[in-house]
Order: sequence, then C-alpha cells, then structure tokens
Amino acid sequence: MNLKMLEREFEAVRARNLSLNLTRGKPSGAQVSLSDSLDGILEGDFICSDGMDARNYGGLRGIPECRNLGSYLTDYPAERVIAAGNSSLHLMYLVLETIVNAGLAGSSALRGSPCRAICPVPGYDRHFAATEYLGVEMICVDLNEDGPDMDQVEDLVKEDPTTSLLWCVPKHSNPTGCTYSDDVVERIAKLPLLRDDSPTSPFFVLWDNAYAAHDFSDKPVHLSSIHDCAVAAGTLDRIVAFASTSKITHAGAGVAFLASGDRVLNDLEARLSVMIIGFDKVNQLRHARFLPNRESLSEHMKKHAAIVRPLFEATETGLQERLGNTELATWTQPDGGYFVSLDVLPGLAKEVIALAGSAGLQLTAAGATYPYGKDPADANIRIAPTFASLEEVEAAISIVGMSVQLAAARR
Repeated sequence: MNLKMLEREFEAVRARNLSLNLTRGKPSGAQVSLSDSLDGILEGDFICSDGMDARNYGGLRGIPECRNLGSYLTDYPAERVIAAGNSSLHLMYLVLETIVNAGLAGSSALRGSPCRAICPVPGYDRHFAATEYLGVEMICVDLNEDGPDMDQVEDLVKEDPTTSLLWCVPKHSNPTGCTYSDDVVERIAKLPLLRDDSPTSPFFVLWDNAYAAHDFSDKPVHLSSIHDCAVAAGTLDRIVAFASTSKITHAGAGVAFLASGDRVLNDLEARLSVMIIGFDKVNQLRHARFLPNRESLSEHMKKHAAIVRPLFEATETGLQERLGNTELATWTQPDGGYFVSLDVLPGLAKEVIALAGSAGLQLTAAGATYPYGKDPADANIRIAPTFASLEEVEAAISIVGMSVQLAAARR
C-alpha cells in the first residue's frame, strides 16, 4: 500500500472518533469479578490458625495462612515470607530505600557514595521511577529471551564496585514476556559472590516475581527457584523476592509479599515497627480462606487465563495481519503476563505513538520501558491488552499496525 492510500485509510479511522486505551497492565472488570466472593467469606470467623484475632493489632510479618499463600507465589518457605498490605511496589520501595539510606543485612548505607542499579531493558517503568527518585544511577543491560545478558551483568558486578543492585522480573517479564532460564537464575543467585561483600560493597538482587502464576495455558511456564539457588550459593540475605495478589484477586485490595533471608527480614521488621503496628490481617485472612492451597490458586488462575488469552491472541493476529513479513516491526509472543513488547524501526516509536493518539488510541509513552524515559533507539512500544474488550483490542491493534505502516512510509 502506497503512502497516499495509507493516509486515506488513516483519515477514515480518525473520522470515527474512537477512544481506546492500551496504556497500563490493569486487570479487567471480568477478572476482578472472579474474586468478588472475598466479601463475606469470613462469615464472622476472624480467628487465624495460630489463635490470633485478625481484627486486632500485632503480627507484623502477617498471619501464618497468608504467609503460606505468599510461599506459593514466591517459592520461598512460609517462615521466610512477610505478608503485608496491598502493594508490592511499596515493599520494593521500602527495601530500596533501606539499602540506600540505612543499610540492609550488614551493609552500610549507600547514601553519599556512588551507587548504581543494573536495569535489564526493556523493563518496568515503576522500578526505574523508584530508583531515580532515590538518587541511584541506572545502567542498562540487554534483556534477552532467556533473561538479562548475564555476561554484561557479571562484568559490571566484577568491574564496577558502585553497582549495588539488579532489578529482575523473572517470569513473563514486563514488557517482553520472557521467563529467565535455569542457567540465568543460577548465575543471578551467585552474583553477590563476585564481590567481597564488605559492608561498603554489597550487591543485592531485587526479584519482582509479579507474574508468578499468570500463565495463559494450563501448563505453567517453569521458573527455577531463586530461593533454592540462593541457599546453594550462600547468598540468601542478598536476594529479596516480591509478589502480590494484585492481578489475582482485587487489584486495589490484595496482599503483597516479601521474602528473603533472616537478616533481611529482621532488619525490615525493625524498620517497619516504627511505621506501622500491623498490616490489614482481616484482608490477609480473606485471601487465605479464598485461596487456601496451591490447587485453589491454580484453578483460579485458569479462569483469569480464559479471559485474557483471547485478548493476546487478537493482538498477535492483528499484528500479523498488518505487520507480518513487512520487516517494519518485531514483537514478542508471551506465554503469560500482561504485555506485548513491540519494536518498530529505530527512530519511529514516538511518531507511531503520536499517530495512534491522533486516531483515538492511547499507548504507553515512548521510552517508558527504559530508565529516565529514554529509549536510545526510539523503537520500543509496550502494548497492554488486558483492560480492553476483545473488540477494542482488535480495533486498537489495527490502529497500531496502520500507524507503524504510515510512519515508515512517511520516512
């Protein structure tokens, strides 16, 4: 299709005055409705398995049965899990801020010293925002199909003592959907061993397993246990794992989890104790009763998959129809998670997003998947299909494909 024909087609779409949005990875109304029976599930019984009354103060690490739920999601033993409030991002910020301003598990505070974070890209914008806010410099490494480029990561850890942490989304990664290989997980667990681990030169891994249970098929994608690899390597107190039910039950009223070694948990509990007497144990108990074992969690996530799978299939179909075999773009085909990562020709992402916006489709800003909002190639676009209806996804992906074609033709 030549430029004039593309422009006529695009103008016809603009004239429809559409209003579509694929910006954020939010669960749809149908997904959150799967958990509406949380309300009333306690039926007046607020007593936890250890005899604690969930309505009262105390229990800063969370109730036992909810820590078990956290164990299913983090792959850590329940005794190494803290069940907290509704936001895993809050826990990530707490850990990062503690590393920087107070020191964690025997490390000195990094504030006032050069401090850098390794960020696989494309990656999660909220990780980058928290890191930048705390004044930690970010260094990019490539994110491959099997995880971060570990040669790049290991070189930085060995050669640059100012690198102090690595961000990870190890399963169905945001936004590419990749899952780390067994070899990559094992190498990540050994990263702190590449340092002398003196108080002034620690290295931490922040393991955000946000999509631990978010597979599209009944056969979950395998991810090696970072806990088991860390125990084998002797690095348990240098790796902190996170998970939550935010995209499993009610997004704004879920439970977040943090898991690590004893020294980390003790330090964080001491820090939390001056901020809060306890998290919402009633909500924790609701979740524990709603998802009492691994089998119930698995069955619940199959219902999510049935809702979101068609949206990703429509995304794949639409991209293939518009951009397949054109050499104008490449994209990921995830087995789970919430995103598709689209790479257009270098220098065109901002233009594609602007064109889509003019046709009534909001997309995540160009550069959002890179630190400081700067994609050096101006090529990556994150697509989030879950919050839209099937018809909206089909219309939106058609606009995406058309915008890519038009931007390339104008070049």
